[in-house]
Amino acid sequence: MSGKGELLRLVALGHAESRAELARHSGLAPSSVSLRVEELIDAGLLQEEGAGLSRGGRRPRRLRLAPRAGLLAVADLGSHHARLGLVDLSGTPLAVVEHACDIGDGARPTLDWLVTRLEELVAARGGGLPVRGVGIGVPGPVDPSDGTVISPSRMPGWNEYPVGAHLADRFGVPILVENDANLMAAGEHLAWPGCENLMVLKVGTGIGCGIIAGGRLHRGRGAAGDISHVRVRTDRSVMCSCGHSDCLEAFASGAALMAALAEQGIEVDHPARIAALAADGVPQATNLVRGAGRLIGDVLTALVNFFNPDAVVIGGSLSAAEQLVAAVRGAVYERCLPLATRDLKIDATRAGPNAAILGAGSLLRDVVLSGGWVDEATARA
Repeated sequence: MSGKGELLRLVALGHAESRAELARHSGLAPSSVSLRVEELIDAGLLQEEGAGLSRGGRRPRRLRLAPRAGLLAVADLGSHHARLGLVDLSGTPLAVVEHACDIGDGARPTLDWLVTRLEELVAARGGGLPVRGVGIGVPGPVDPSDGTVISPSRMPGWNEYPVGAHLADRFGVPILVENDANLMAAGEHLAWPGCENLMVLKVGTGIGCGIIAGGRLHRGRGAAGDISHVRVRTDRSVMCSCGHSDCLEAFASGAALMAALAEQGIEVDHPARIAALAADGVPQATNLVRGAGRLIGDVLTALVNFFNPDAVVIGGSLSAAEQLVAAVRGAVYERCLPLATRDLKIDATRAGPNAAILGAGSLLRDVVLSGGWVDEATARA
């Protein structure tokens, strides 16, 4: 039977905007829906206003989330930065800020720092609204069962650290811990209507990939989409941070390209600067991003043939390099089966730098609205 949290979720997702539509989607009797809606209104979680579309007869009053229903605090944690946001329960960003940080400081110091920054953001921009959930994306594999980081290659001091438990102790609300590329995939899915099967690459300091299959995020057992350590063939051998040689990330990631530029006397402090240099026609940067794009495209060739997605979306700081996107596109179209590429779209991000924030809000909302706090809030009203 649908509970009050599910009714709130239907309104939050835009699937229902009247009591009649809630009854239709939930399968509950109209009288039961009306009783639950009144309880949600009394608790300050829903409000009824205006008039919706008529299906014959009197126009129904529109339901929407109450502005003070609460908010979600989310963060996309990178190797050297953290993007923090506040999102309402309908998934709309209310505030987004970015801070420099160093994930190499270790799990506990970084998370304590992050908690403080989130608390500051809530105090400054949250309008006194209650925080209903906290979500965080990290650039490493996450065990989806308990929010533990497992064997990350670029996160010293994080292996098997219980990130979810750490945040739950500090906030006391539902917690979501997810791989950053998965969050980006969930956010991009919102920006690609009609595409139910997506491969979303994050090409920044490292390389990751999130998978949307049948309209849902595919996590596997925590390592789904991890293409960064697929072996590639080149004319030289390079040791990867994972301990193996010749991984894709060792040649095509932002970190690898920054190191290659440094060997040529060009120092850059962030992968986004490489994209800017390529846009300015600096030959060393242009050559490197094209080579990275070809290697990424070679790895994607087998995966596109296997998965047959609707679109391959390229995000992350290097996605601004048009030469990289074009090289990926060229490699995939050249090597894949015609049936796999006939209607395939390969393009840069539509959701932009807030893709992971949007994805965290979307996934966390489902966690929050499936919890028992909605029933507790209506019981207190």
